[in-house]
Amino acid sequence: MPEGDISVFLVAMLAACCVGAIVFVVAYPYFAADRQKDMRARALTEDRARLVAKQTAGEQAASRRKAVTDTLKELERRQKAAEKASLRLRLDRAGIKVTTKVYWLFSVVCGLFLAAIVSWSLPASGSKEIVVIAVAIVGTFGLPRWVVSKMTNRRQAKFLAELPNAIDIVVRGVKSGLPLHECFNTIASESAEPLATEFREVVEHQRVGIPLSEALDRMTMRVPLSEVRFLMIVITIQQQAGGNLSEALSNLSSVLRDRFRLRMKVKALSAEAKASALVLASLPPVVMFMVYGSAPDYIMPLFSTRTGNLMLVGSACWMLIGVLVMRKMINFKF
Repeated sequence: MPEGDISVFLVAMLAACCVGAIVFVVAYPYFAADRQKDMRARALTEDRARLVAKQTAGEQAASRRKAVTDTLKELERRQKAAEKASLRLRLDRAGIKVTTKVYWLFSVVCGLFLAAIVSWSLPASGSKEIVVIAVAIVGTFGLPRWVVSKMTNRRQAKFLAELPNAIDIVVRGVKSGLPLHECFNTIASESAEPLATEFREVVEHQRVGIPLSEALDRMTMRVPLSEVRFLMIVITIQQQAGGNLSEALSNLSSVLRDRFRLRMKVKALSAEAKASALVLASLPPVVMFMVYGSAPDYIMPLFSTRTGNLMLVGSACWMLIGVLVMRKMINFKF
């Protein structure tokens, strides 16, 4: 090869190497970033697979149970949001065996009676009519509803106190070979109220051909407690999938007794705080009535003047805020 051709070849090779080096320098960061990204993704995937492989069967089962529990809670929350208790259902929950017409008649009579008492006791003033109308509205719509709510809570507390004993009756009956219907019939005839009434409704529903699951679902509507829902779920699952019903109900009875003991302990520990809140909330109205009884001319400007009315409204708002704050402080959820 002539010397000139060798020189041209060497120059061409050198130029190619320079061009290749420039391309490598410019393009390397992009290729390196992609490679590093792939390596990081591969490392994360391998770590995830390694962690999943290290999980024991118990941890996986616990994870599945947690997922199922969260799903059930979400379904229960949606169901509660969709449910609207009618007046008839509220009366059934309170154990009041009257019609809705009788309830509204009693409410109107209660409102008129309270309005008449307030109208007779208050002297004539510019705000007397407003006070009388407000008392009539509260007496018609507020006071009967509050009474029904208190009766419902008292009835549910009695039901919850006797429910573990009823479950124990079912457990002993199932172990001795009795059918579930006969166990419920025993509870309906020998248990205390209101447990006997509710289980008597379940037995009557079964006699007319309503399935047990639907009858228990209706009982959960009349007694909307989580413990009753637990009982319904246990019995329904046993009927659909089988299993040892006596063992499941025995465990449920133990759980309900533990929950009841915890509730009583919380009630005992919070009794002092509730008494203090009651005293603080009732002190201003009691003092106002005492002053009105001893020196009515001294306190009457609060009712006969606009400035006094504004002061009463402001004081009532502040008292309501204080009562709600104290209620929030002593209302323990567990």
